[in-house]
Amino acid sequence: MKNNDNLALDNQLCFALYSASLAMTQQYRQYLEPLGLTYTQYSIMLTLWEQDSVSLKHIADRLGQKSGSLTPVIKRMEADGFVTRVRGLNDDRSLSIKLTKTGNSLKEQGLVINQCIAEACGISSLKIDALRENLVDLKRNLTK
Repeated sequence: MKNNDNLALDNQLCFALYSASLAMTQQYRQYLEPLGLTYTQYSIMLTLWEQDSVSLKHIADRLGQKSGSLTPVIKRMEADGFVTRVRGLNDDRSLSIKLTKTGNSLKEQGLVINQCIAEACGISSLKIDALRENLVDLKRNLTK
């Protein structure tokens, strides 16, 4: 801790995480805007690049969000030509999200963005990996 004041803003883990998250999102914005993607849309694309044609629930679970909050985002992505929404043959309620050719073609640019963000962090890849693992552990502990 920087000083003995336990309630000082700079001594709060939550504020360090919040401000770092804002800074990270701002870094991504400069690379994503030319592609016509928001950070949330990019997160959905990352999920689909891992595994295409998955349920909305799968995407929501991977991102730690509710399906309902992602529905308007995915509808916008469909209107922009990045994904298609496909209803189940046997169940109208099931919905799969599939990359279009345009959405799939952005994967190469995603790799470039990933490299640019890593460089912007200004720390070694080993430190980035350790930080990510610590954050994953923290999230796991907080959601038990």
